[in-house]
Amino acid sequence: MAAQSLTLLAQDSMFATFKADEMILSEGGIANRFYLILEGQVGLESSVSINDAVKLQTLGPGDILGWSWLIAPFYLKFDARALTPVKAIFFYGTRVRALCEENHELGYELMKRVSAVVIKRMQALRRELSEPARACNR
Repeated sequence: MAAQSLTLLAQDSMFATFKADEMILSEGGIANRFYLILEGQVGLESSVSINDAVKLQTLGPGDILGWSWLIAPFYLKFDARALTPVKAIFFYGTRVRALCEENHELGYELMKRVSAVVIKRMQALRRELSEPARACNR
């Protein structure tokens, strides 16, 4: 990413930490932030019922947590729970959206990166959903 874009993003960023088993994001909540994971692991889950969640993916250092801040209607699509202690950089998604409107180069860069994240999440969900079918066919 261009140095100017990184400078814009860094202006309002801050460090965040989470304890193991702490909920970071809750499905259905307002999507107004995202994180760049520096250390630790985060589990993405989707609630299929009140007592049952499907584990979709484990994220680690270098991964982006949260993309729903960029795509209306701005509600979180998954739960995210710290599996280990986590250190991350926190970004205000609403502020970053405004920056993207002002700076289309930044917006385009972020849209490419977020699109890649969405595709990885969809592939993880597809693998998770197809696993029971593969197990039945063995």
